[in-house]
Amino acid sequence: MRIGIVGLPSAGKTTLFNLLTEGHVETVSGKMEAHLGSAKVPDRRIDFLSDMYKPRKTIYAQIEFVDVPGLARGSAAKGGVNQFMAGVREADSIIQVVRAFDDPLVPNPEGSTNPVRDAELLHTELLFSDLEIVEKRIERLEGGKKGKENPIELPTLKKCQEILESEGRIGSIDWTPDEQAALRDYGFLTEKPVILVANVGEESLSTDDYPGKAELAEHARTKDIPLLTVSARTEQEISELPDEERDAFLNDLGVTESG
Repeated sequence: MRIGIVGLPSAGKTTLFNLLTEGHVETVSGKMEAHLGSAKVPDRRIDFLSDMYKPRKTIYAQIEFVDVPGLARGSAAKGGVNQFMAGVREADSIIQVVRAFDDPLVPNPEGSTNPVRDAELLHTELLFSDLEIVEKRIERLEGGKKGKENPIELPTLKKCQEILESEGRIGSIDWTPDEQAALRDYGFLTEKPVILVANVGEESLSTDDYPGKAELAEHARTKDIPLLTVSARTEQEISELPDEERDAFLNDLGVTESG
């Protein structure tokens, strides 16, 4: 399984990527490049069997994660975003990270903390990225000779175009098997299942609150999107602590366990 991680600049998506993959990618490098990492999936059944049979090597299932450059407002409409999205287009699902913390040391490019606004901006950027591909492909098909392509591809792409132009998701439609086959190789971003992650500050771990919490929960409910909350930077700091210091750190935060 592969999961793509997207977010606006300074949302904390690369920090989350490092947390999930135990990586050390620079979070403020400014480099426009994608990063690939993986994480083992804990499985007590495998642990049980490994303890019983004592194999020379125990292999766990793995999840691949792809972290792409931050999607600034309007970046997809300006073009060039799709060159970084190849890894995400091959993913099975997408994590959308929204900033839900205030930090004067990490200025918010949007000027304020508003996770719903950022979630909608992310949707727009992914939508325009898909629309660019759809429009270019339609142009090629309409300009080419008839009979060479799948006859259902063009009308299916035009249907996608209508959906995207109305700000919908390609994944919201019940496609016929033939339409699904016509779209299979495109890897449309708005076709994939989405998990919304609110990246909160350390203080939110003890208060169970963050800027825009109620509004984001309502947004996720109306869009039927799973919503998770994490303090990526704090969780990463905890994961790097020795075991004997971890409990004391969690106690200072007023929480019983991380994760």
